Amino acid sequence: MYHLSRLAALAATLSTVMGAYQGFNYGSSFTNGAAKQQSDFEAEFRTAQGLVGAPAGGFTSARLYTMIQGGTANAPISAIPAAIATRTSLLLGLWASAGDAAFANELQALSSAIQQYGAALGGLVAGISVGSEDLYRISPTGIENKENPGAAPLTIAHYIKQVRDIIANTALSGAPVGHVDTWTAWVNSSNQVVVDASDFLGFDGYPYFQKTQQNDIGHSKSLFDDALGATKAASQGKPVWVTETGFPLSGKTMGQAVPSIANAKYYWDQVGCPLFGSTNVWWYTMQDSAPTTPNPSFGLIGNTLTTTPLFDLSCNSSKLGQTSSSWISPSSGISFALSQTAQSTFLKPSSISTMSTATFLMPVSIVAPNGTMSVASSPSGTSTAVSTGRASSVMASMGDAVAVVMMVMALFGL
Repeated sequence: MYHLSRLAALAATLSTVMGAYQGFNYGSSFTNGAAKQQSDFEAEFRTAQGLVGAPAGGFTSARLYTMIQGGTANAPISAIPAAIATRTSLLLGLWASAGDAAFANELQALSSAIQQYGAALGGLVAGISVGSEDLYRISPTGIENKENPGAAPLTIAHYIKQVRDIIANTALSGAPVGHVDTWTAWVNSSNQVVVDASDFLGFDGYPYFQKTQQNDIGHSKSLFDDALGATKAASQGKPVWVTETGFPLSGKTMGQAVPSIANAKYYWDQVGCPLFGSTNVWWYTMQDSAPTTPNPSFGLIGNTLTTTPLFDLSCNSSKLGQTSSSWISPSSGISFALSQTAQSTFLKPSSISTMSTATFLMPVSIVAPNGTMSVASSPSGTSTAVSTGRASSVMASMGDAVAVVMMVMALFGL
């Protein structure tokens, strides 16, 4: 039995090292309030999978905020059959900020989905998020920004237990259950009970909104890296998934952050590209302007579904090695170019499994062009670069076979 549990941990470790989820966030309705139907979700998922220039692996995962189909009391959301039809993996979500009665409907929708779709759903679930930024919304900052009602830490922890009870001995019994929130919520010790209750921590990070800091686009990567690093430090070694991040292509200036296509492209290159393929990422977002455009707007495409994005999404080695990214100064509006030298080599994804949340720490060397060096390891089995420079190089040069042997030896104490 001991060795069986070790083998299960090894299998989960291999899936973590060899693959990562890449996708977008999807709301249950359009900007005019109309509920999305299965055909709408299918069209969105197929568009995401076909985006021109997408990094290796493409965008084949979807994060949902609710289990309930729009316009119903507690029927399962039609994104589920759409995901099954398009082979799109899912980070399921249950809305947790509307009170116990509303959450009971979320639980009913989850239970009904398991009964209706069974193993077809189970094979696609990356995880289950109980709530989204609920802890942030009850914080002083959330209250000051007049956000929607949130939920207390003990409430979220209780809801997580309820979800585990629902999925026990079902096709979803192996799915990790966690919570999504802002980095400021995760580092707040008053929310420790949620960290304790979670299998994973979903991280939402937006340098654009950090208006009390120097948040011009040139500082966006360092702000993001600092926030992600702080969340990992508070995670107790549990996996940290990037569940929301992005930069607006249009809208109002926030502090020193100026929305523009050029700045969104810069953020994609500097923040997104190093994450894709090595970290579970659900970007915000593919489309947020159907049929009307919000302010700010983060969508990579306009108000019509198209596989042609508004900027180049490719993350090829030449661009990561010698990148010239333009960005716009908040003070002058003048476009500048920053040259960056960096190289990132990761183990390539070949398979994805959701059978366990076990993790493995793999040390890697980090070399920054400014001469700083450090060593870091990530609980997800992938490397994390922390540097004061604008670029870093993460070298994980061991071959797949050597990595497997080392992990087997570590797990079995050989």
